[in-house]
Amino acid sequence: MWNETRGTASVVDRAVGSQTGVWQESPLVGVDVLLKKHQATASAAFRLAERPFLELVNVRGDTRDAAFMHAAEGVIGCRLPEKANTVARGNGYDVMWLGPDEWLVRSATAHDASRTAPLQAKLGAAFAGVFASAVDIGSGYTVLEISGTRAREVLARGCPLDLHPKLFGDGQCAQSHYFKASITLLPTGADRFEIVVRRSFADYFVKIMLDAAEPLMSS
Repeated sequence: MWNETRGTASVVDRAVGSQTGVWQESPLVGVDVLLKKHQATASAAFRLAERPFLELVNVRGDTRDAAFMHAAEGVIGCRLPEKANTVARGNGYDVMWLGPDEWLVRSATAHDASRTAPLQAKLGAAFAGVFASAVDIGSGYTVLEISGTRAREVLARGCPLDLHPKLFGDGQCAQSHYFKASITLLPTGADRFEIVVRRSFADYFVKIMLDAAEPLMSS
């Protein structure tokens, strides 16, 4: 979301504002105080934080089309995963399988518009003449990161997936829900996950997750 008023440094991209007077604002601006309070008291058991302003691009295409697969790999730096619920990595991007012809590409770092073209633009150019699409959905979602020894337990309180590390670990991903919020879940370490959540559910997600985590954080 673009907002012409200033916000706190944790939820506002000041680099954009310094150039144009327009400020890129996190969907978590409404719970910024709550997040700061949590992070000030977070322990090794559980920690929740946002990874703001990462690029998120939905890619659609046919894996049987060699031109499509080659074009995507040329930009992203890895072959699109064809196995259900798996992740591929390359060129600073993670590619999450969403369906037989659909993927979510997430950048490892926030995009610097002054230095590089947006991922959607690069993919769009690569897909010229190919039956495929690349849609920037970054403004409609945000990425949260949870970590800690009780992170899986906090997730299990509202997510129906079997989260045992032998069944769901690094290199995998899944679409599910956390209580009433739809999510895409990506394990990134033994006790670490990234969660892609819709902007419209972001406030709710943070509040319900911190509420679920509270009895576990001190135990």
